[in-house]
Amino acid sequence: MTITKKITAPNLNTAVPRSSKDTLAGIAHLPRMIDKARALRNSTLGEYIYPCPLDRHVLNFLATSPEDFANLAETNDNAQIAEWAEETGCFRNTKERDLLNRKILDRKPDAEDMAEFLEQRNQIDPTRTDVITWADLRDLEEGHI
Repeated sequence: MTITKKITAPNLNTAVPRSSKDTLAGIAHLPRMIDKARALRNSTLGEYIYPCPLDRHVLNFLATSPEDFANLAETNDNAQIAEWAEETGCFRNTKERDLLNRKILDRKPDAEDMAEFLEQRNQIDPTRTDVITWADLRDLEEGHI
C-alpha cells in the first residue's frame, strides 16, 4: 500500500500566496502557483484564481495540465516540485525560461489598462511611483513590498 502525504495548504481566505517574483527551479511565479493549487485542493482558495492566465503560462512551459499540477502540489513538497520542474523543463533552454520570467515579471499595463492600474496603485499608496508592473502592483496590494 502506498501512503500519499498531503502537504499543508495555505488558507488564502486569510493569507496571501507567495509573490510572483519568488522563484523555484528558476521559474518566476511557480511558488505562487503551488500555493494556489494547494489551496484549491483544500477548498481555501478564497478569491484567488487557479489557474489564472499567469499560471497557464507556467503550466504551458512545464507541459502539464492544471489538474495534474494540483495533484503534484497536493502531495509533494517544494523541493520535490523543484526537482520535477527541473526534470520536466529540461527540454527548455535558459533563454526560454528567461522569456517566461520576463513575460510574468515585466508585464506593464497597456494604454487601455493604465487608468485602472493607476487607480489601484493610488488607492493603495499614491507615493509608490516605482510600482510600474502588474507584479509590482500585486506585491504592493498583498504587502510583499
